[in-house]
Amino acid sequence: MVQAPGEQYALLTDLYELTMAASYFEEGMHEEATFSLFIRKYPPNRGFFVAAGLAEALHYLATLRFSDDDVAYLESTRLFQKAFLDYLKTVRFTGEVWALPEGSLFFKDEPILEVSGPIIEAQLAETFIINAVNLQTLIATKAARATVAAQGRRLVDFSLRRTQGIDAGLKVARASYLAGFVGTSNVLAGKLYDLPIFGTMAHSYITSFPSEIEAFRAFARAFPQNTVLLIDTYDTIAGAKKAIQVGQEMAARGHKLRGVRLDSGDMAALSIDVRRLLDEAGLEYVTIFASGGFDEAKIAHTLAAGGKIDAFGVGTKMGVSADAPYFDCAYKLVRYGGRPVMKLSTGKVTYVDKKQIFRQYDDQGLMAGDSIGRREETIPDARPLLQPVMAQGRLLSPLPSLKASREYFLQEFAKLPMEYKSLENPPAYPVQITPALRQWQAEVEARVRRQELA
Repeated sequence: MVQAPGEQYALLTDLYELTMAASYFEEGMHEEATFSLFIRKYPPNRGFFVAAGLAEALHYLATLRFSDDDVAYLESTRLFQKAFLDYLKTVRFTGEVWALPEGSLFFKDEPILEVSGPIIEAQLAETFIINAVNLQTLIATKAARATVAAQGRRLVDFSLRRTQGIDAGLKVARASYLAGFVGTSNVLAGKLYDLPIFGTMAHSYITSFPSEIEAFRAFARAFPQNTVLLIDTYDTIAGAKKAIQVGQEMAARGHKLRGVRLDSGDMAALSIDVRRLLDEAGLEYVTIFASGGFDEAKIAHTLAAGGKIDAFGVGTKMGVSADAPYFDCAYKLVRYGGRPVMKLSTGKVTYVDKKQIFRQYDDQGLMAGDSIGRREETIPDARPLLQPVMAQGRLLSPLPSLKASREYFLQEFAKLPMEYKSLENPPAYPVQITPALRQWQAEVEARVRRQELA
């Protein structure tokens, strides 16, 4: 959610967060709780995740407030006692957060972040944090896969008109840039997040003119430094020949045609023909930009077929993560009142207590494997990944800029061996549990079984 100054989202939550909080309040439960956020399993063909959404989650925690209007609405539901409603007016997040920096690579069951604080404060944050981190991590992961398929070619977010709402459109632009895209067509996202913005023209622009070449000439006059012509309105090859004519006219005036855009048809075959025509006309510098239903699968297929495409506009399928539209993201209580806790539900057993992720590298500097351990552990020659980012409800230091987080992602992604980036059926990246956590897990499970299942 892009928050305006003073705008609050305390009520952007599930009702059960508030009913649980009311019960905690009635029972006098205010001890420290730790919740761990993680993804339980990989969707099909995924072998890694890209952490995103932390900035939004921390902003929410730092500004958590229940306004008088919020409390008046809750009072109107007749669900809550006055004492609890009065208490909500005083609620602020006073706890701590340990988290993976945005742009980090992580794997299933590894904590993306852990929130510790008085149980009511930490519980109330659940819904918003899952929403913020799940969406942006989902999109950043999808976008990273597209960068693998593109093999160094530029990618631009074209998804806004088909994302699931306005806020999602903004977050898709942010998350895809974090994961290696060069920019977005979304102008508001460009303003809010300081992203490069890109765009050409629509078919309606072409058809509004008496002829295709007149449309091309008009656009070249309006934008002589940034002329990219959409050439498939009537026939791609005929459009390419007209673009070449306009490009030569521009060259005679001291300008250069920047590119042509393909948006339909057999992209590989058409791009080969268009590239040949451009080169034969002395326009080797003109780039070929392609859009129209692209994601990592279509990009890979087009390039494997010999496509001569320099950049891609990636829209709907990336913006909604069409092949994997959700992650099984969970925010679970792992410690309360000084004791580790766990659930035993089938297929949903959680790792207990405050944790750390330790990453090891091989002799070439590539990622070799992770270990999930207890927070206080150390492992020689391994890098701890979770970092303290908030204490006593305040950020410990300013967060990195989006550009800095993007650079961090690119550096980390280069260290992930190629087999784990495979777009189809990647092998499982090695993640293990440290002996100390394994023993602690077994002790806690035994205690819970004795107490609850005796």
